[in-house]
Amino acid sequence: MSTPLNLKLDPEKVKEMPMVDLAFLVLKAANTPYYYRDLMVEVAKLRGMTDQQSQDTIAQLYTEINIDGRFACVGTNLWGLKRWYPLERSDDPVGNTKRVRIINDEDDDLEDDDFAEEEENYAAEEEDFDAIDEDRDDLYSDDDSEEEVDEDVVIDEDDIDEDDTDEDDAEDDSDEDAEADE
Repeated sequence: MSTPLNLKLDPEKVKEMPMVDLAFLVLKAANTPYYYRDLMVEVAKLRGMTDQQSQDTIAQLYTEINIDGRFACVGTNLWGLKRWYPLERSDDPVGNTKRVRIINDEDDDLEDDDFAEEEENYAAEEEDFDAIDEDRDDLYSDDDSEEEVDEDVVIDEDDIDEDDTDEDDAEDDSDEDAEADE
């Protein structure tokens, strides 16, 4: 790809021209695909760029070539002009083929009934959840937590002992009943 190109361009015009357009002219004049690095070298020569300037703009030119619709990547980093390559066409007819439709509604109806029942049950369950949530809101409202508590309540020890004695008596009665059953 190191053959000299005879591009007859004004040097001032080349400096103002976008690099992607210069790459297009290089490929058009050569009439053969170029590896990207070789294409960049040709564009840099036309522009009179130093190696550092070329390295600074290499990514920019690659991006512009990718975006521009005039270029086609025809191999591993090998670039050519899109108009050199015909559009690929499929040999298979795509548009006017009709497919045979098989309709078998008998089995579908049975399955639809099952889904309808599930949907009805789901709707009923969903309503129950709302009712439970509302009940909990009523049970645990903020008003209940702010009630005043009477702290002066005194519990007699006699009251406590009486309760314990009642429980002991109940246990004794249940033990006696169990022995009588045996």
